[in-house]
Amino acid sequence: MKSRAPASLSDPREALLATYAINDAMNQLILAHLDPKAWRAKLPGREPGGRTIGAIFAHLHNVRLRWLRYNAPHLKRPAPLDPHRCTMKQAASALEKSGEQCRKMLAEAFSVDPKHRIRTFQRDSWMPVWTANATMFAYMFGHEEHHRGQILMLAHQLGHRVDPAKIYPIWYWDKLWKRARIPRPR
Repeated sequence: MKSRAPASLSDPREALLATYAINDAMNQLILAHLDPKAWRAKLPGREPGGRTIGAIFAHLHNVRLRWLRYNAPHLKRPAPLDPHRCTMKQAASALEKSGEQCRKMLAEAFSVDPKHRIRTFQRDSWMPVWTANATMFAYMFGHEEHHRGQILMLAHQLGHRVDPAKIYPIWYWDKLWKRARIPRPR
């Protein structure tokens, strides 16, 4: 995972960027320990429909692309994922790329340079536009955290529970920052 070192770890904007940097590390950790049988498994208690675990990971990536398109069209966007056909390996690679671009978008949004390009945050075409600030970060992080919980719950319900000892490190943020080569905020 490529990352830049924050200029000032006591600056709240830099702390948010460092925290977002581990966001994808959490996704990658789940992907690394998820049983491949759970990827396209039929959802419990549902008629046809709903998102499989693979489709949820594709959704995470594709929503990031939408955020980039609306808010940072000058940043290169990786290709979207097909929620019905993408593999775990494709999802891991795509999420790493879109995560890096989202970090760049957030860095621009948090910039104090009056020439920065990102002043607003549009979540979707039908939703109200917000000012690009810490709320933008919170929405993006919260969206992905919601789906990580959903993925882990579905894996458990499908009989492919991710070993808690393997997944618990999503709470060891110091190790995730170290793995991402980002100094932890102070």
